[in-house]
Amino acid sequence: MSKRDELITKYAADLKDKCGLTADMDLLTKVTIGCGPSIYNADSSTVSGTDEKELATVKNNFLIKKLGLKDGPDLDTAIAAVIDQYGKSNKNKYRVVFYYLLTKHFNKEAVYK
Repeated sequence: MSKRDELITKYAADLKDKCGLTADMDLLTKVTIGCGPSIYNADSSTVSGTDEKELATVKNNFLIKKLGLKDGPDLDTAIAAVIDQYGKSNKNKYRVVFYYLLTKHFNKEAVYK
C-alpha cells in the first residue's frame, strides 16, 4: 500500500470517527490527489480552525479558485459549519477531510470528475 493510499484510509476513518460520515472513496481520493504534496507535510496537511490567515487561504485558494464559488458571507458560514462538524476541540483537522466536507457542503463534486 502506498503512502497516499495509507493517508486516504486514515482520512476515511477520520470522516467516520469524527464526523459520522461514510466517505465517498472516489471523491476522497480525488480531493487527496488535488491537495498534492501538501498532504505529506505535517504543517500543511492540517487546517487550523482558529488561524484567521489560514482560513482566509482556504476560502481564497480552495473555495473561490478551485471550486469556483463567489466570495460572500456564505463561504465563511460554510467554513464555520465544517469546523463545527469536524469538532472545534479536534486539533488535527486534516486538510483533505476539510476540503472534502466543503466540497460536499457546496455540492461541487463535479469539480473532481
